[in-house]
Amino acid sequence: MKRVVVTGLGAITPLGNSVEEFWKNVIAGVSGADVITKFDTAKFKTQFACEVRGFNPEEYFEKKEARKYDLFTQYAVAASDAAIKDAGLDLANFTNEQRNEIGVIWASGNGGIGTFEEQLKEFFAGDGTPRFNPYFIPKMIVDIAAGVISIRHKLFGPNYCTVSACASSNTALINAFDTIRLGKAKVMVTGGSEAPVTKSAMGGFNASQALSKNNEDAKGASRPFDKTRDGFVMGEGAGAVILEELEHALARGARIYAEFIGGGMAGDAYHLTGTAPDGYGAALGMRKALEDAGITADKIDYINTHATSTPLGDTSEMIAVDSLFKGMPVVVSATKSMTGHLLGAAGAIETIISVLAIRDSIVPPTINTTEIDDEIPMKENILLGSAKKMEVNYVLNNTFGFGGHTASSIFKKYEA
Repeated sequence: MKRVVVTGLGAITPLGNSVEEFWKNVIAGVSGADVITKFDTAKFKTQFACEVRGFNPEEYFEKKEARKYDLFTQYAVAASDAAIKDAGLDLANFTNEQRNEIGVIWASGNGGIGTFEEQLKEFFAGDGTPRFNPYFIPKMIVDIAAGVISIRHKLFGPNYCTVSACASSNTALINAFDTIRLGKAKVMVTGGSEAPVTKSAMGGFNASQALSKNNEDAKGASRPFDKTRDGFVMGEGAGAVILEELEHALARGARIYAEFIGGGMAGDAYHLTGTAPDGYGAALGMRKALEDAGITADKIDYINTHATSTPLGDTSEMIAVDSLFKGMPVVVSATKSMTGHLLGAAGAIETIISVLAIRDSIVPPTINTTEIDDEIPMKENILLGSAKKMEVNYVLNNTFGFGGHTASSIFKKYEA
């Protein structure tokens, strides 16, 4: 099978709207959480989130065109444009034959939830006459971001969206990885986007008891593994990754960030929203990723955990990690302590973190956590407080989603 490398990155996040700004803040241990500005939260149990700041869609679209797209698609276009540029892909000069070999697999867990909310609000505020925006459906449907990216750049290769809740973008990356290594494409634009800082999403996650309600300390509310953690902090944004067949990348002299070497997916088969207490599905996905990569667990230097700051989820993930890595010197951190949880886009921005950890030989920290829960195994492996300089050759990136979806990906330092 073909070798697959990472050649481009793009990010729109609560910690910055470029990869450089995002990475700088992640390494510095900055929290992206603050009071919600998108709507009045006075009656909401949770009044804070990790919002994207300073995003201007008119930098990417004509004003009239921007109205056709939900915010999650606008984020997707901005991040993917940046990744394509970062990869040095001069698509304007590509022939149709070359474009046949470039595809898009994008992800979102919720799609245009903001559009859906606004359209229904307008309908029920009226006289019952069904006057809907003609773009209502294409703005809302989850797959549309993949379609818009493909249309924007005239990419004729495989094109679809993956939906596996909070594992969605890791699933997209693994699918894109498989597409290239099986010889079905040369280049894939992949990643995920989410825009869930809305009344319905915040209210719904509150109702399911998933969100932190620590309104008094928004910036410190996401505290994975901590004894006092009380739920995740909502995040929004997008992460884009250009995956490329190694031979294709070398032929055009591309800069290579890292090599993608394995992916594993599994099902928890346990509960609608909760993870299995014994971590079975999570462990199975990680084990499949290791087998797919052809390496043993002791090779992994760093694990970017899913760790959202929920009482059950953090514990079950670390039980799963312990079942595979017990006694090994692997370093573990939870970067959602800074970014919040970007739901379907989480795996994409954490892929960016993973490959930059390899590039810069540094592991980002878990912030806000002061006393690790007694139920959490491998406490000594969890990096708290500040980043750690160290050799990083192999990284494992975990994501898990409602419905029991698990997806784990492995990246390594590129060697010719």
